[in-house]
Amino acid sequence: MKKTRIFLFLFIVLFTSCDHHKKHKKSVLIDPGFGYNLSFPDRVYKLPEELQEISDITEIDSSKIACVQDELETIYIYDLNSSQITSRINGGYKGDYEGIARVGKTIYLLRSDGIITEINNFRSREFIRSTYKTSIPYKDNEGLCYDPSRNILLITPKETPAKGSGMKKERFIYGFSLITKKLIQEPVFTINLSAIDNFALANSSKVPMKEKKNGKKKEPDIKFQISAMAIHPITGGLFLLSSIDKLLFVINRKNEIEFIQKLNPNLFKQPEGITFMKNGDMYISNEGKKKSATLIRFNYNPATIDSIRKQ
Repeated sequence: MKKTRIFLFLFIVLFTSCDHHKKHKKSVLIDPGFGYNLSFPDRVYKLPEELQEISDITEIDSSKIACVQDELETIYIYDLNSSQITSRINGGYKGDYEGIARVGKTIYLLRSDGIITEINNFRSREFIRSTYKTSIPYKDNEGLCYDPSRNILLITPKETPAKGSGMKKERFIYGFSLITKKLIQEPVFTINLSAIDNFALANSSKVPMKEKKNGKKKEPDIKFQISAMAIHPITGGLFLLSSIDKLLFVINRKNEIEFIQKLNPNLFKQPEGITFMKNGDMYISNEGKKKSATLIRFNYNPATIDSIRKQ
């Protein structure tokens, strides 16, 4: 009888422990997001003072990132191993530069008025500089990234359609052809705020909320004004940062929202840049306010995606 009681006790302890482990494991897998745990960065870089106004970043190779700040047409090459700027490429102009993207040996810069600067053969002292007018029908252009599947640059403005236009709830992402060096007339992506709100509510996403006019119920209050974007090199998803919302979005090729993640304001003071390494590691840059600007690395964990999708 005594042996039976001991066996039952051990069985209950073991069963409870396993059940607790499963629950704990599940909560950990749900929390990180789409392949990343945005609450626990793998490294935070404190950037030098001249990158206090950092506005975007792009991958150069496995150990270097190119940065741009919003006052000068200067490309800063930042070495991740030494944590310092190793070189500068000065285009010689001043302006509100908000986006940067690398395509092979060429770097493209986006000015807020839609002008694109092309720095061809950027590693050489004899680089070739060209500019192109995109004529995007909105102001405050900030998001820029390269889409290799279409061989275009994706550009998104922060300015939103005016009231009475019938498009107040729509946000657009345009394409700039690297073959014709002209803007594709129709937007490549059109995102409706209602679709974002519905996704956030259906998935219990933590997003800014506001009370409805009747005061009885709250609804999402998402501005979706994109400050930076990048295409994931493995999944192909388009990652978008909205600094004003402190949110990260992922949309797929079908123009569908796949993921929304709230960003910790203590870690992401002002997220203005995003890029990926070839292995999927993600870097997000934050403009400095009263403190130094930062560059944050999140290692890619594809197992997180598979686990979430199986649940």
